[in-house]
Amino acid sequence: MAHYGLLENYKFAEAADDIRGATLYGRDDEKLGKIDDVIFDHGTGDIGYVVVDTGWLTTKKFIVPADGLRASPKHEDGFVCHLTREQIEGFPPYDKTDLASEEKWSNYEGRYRSKRETSPVMHRAGTDRNVTPTTQQLQGNPSSLAASGSPTSKLRSSNPDEASLRAAESSTGRVVPAGTDAVVIENSAVGIGGRWDTFQARLRERRKEAVTGCTTCTVGPESTRDSADRFKKAV
Repeated sequence: MAHYGLLENYKFAEAADDIRGATLYGRDDEKLGKIDDVIFDHGTGDIGYVVVDTGWLTTKKFIVPADGLRASPKHEDGFVCHLTREQIEGFPPYDKTDLASEEKWSNYEGRYRSKRETSPVMHRAGTDRNVTPTTQQLQGNPSSLAASGSPTSKLRSSNPDEASLRAAESSTGRVVPAGTDAVVIENSAVGIGGRWDTFQARLRERRKEAVTGCTTCTVGPESTRDSADRFKKAV
């Protein structure tokens, strides 16, 4: 099972590659706070969440899934997400000590995701991306037109064979060959922006150094727990 933790005081030699300190903006260009830390998988170095220090939230900090971020098109070195202050205030309080227990962190993630998925803004579960409308919801769909009583719907439905033929001959816009059973929607955080991608690459390369001080795992070259065990045996 993946073990998550914070980067905390670990610093990269290339300070310019560090996203900590970058400003995060929400919907309507609302400033939400600054990225204070990242929560990452100690086994792979993959970032799961960023921790944002608000300065206005009662609990001071909140988290955002990495795949819910994008490089800000308006602010250099900044990032943007689709959250508002109102939504953030409704999240369960973030407590970094929960990361020390897989059970507590799993419980927190469940409550956090549940709150995000039931927020007023619809998005795909596990990400801030808007839910893609179904075919029945698209404007101009024959079923929608028929429900509205549009004359156009009667013309389209008067000759179903001809309509079916035209549909079969037209391009479907599929990005996978016909006959493929399923399309996997990629929720990877790769491609957020140059600064983020460089930071993520650095973290994967140096994750063993970054987690050396972790007292609850032995991913690094020599964890604190390893050292403590050897000391006890020596005594």
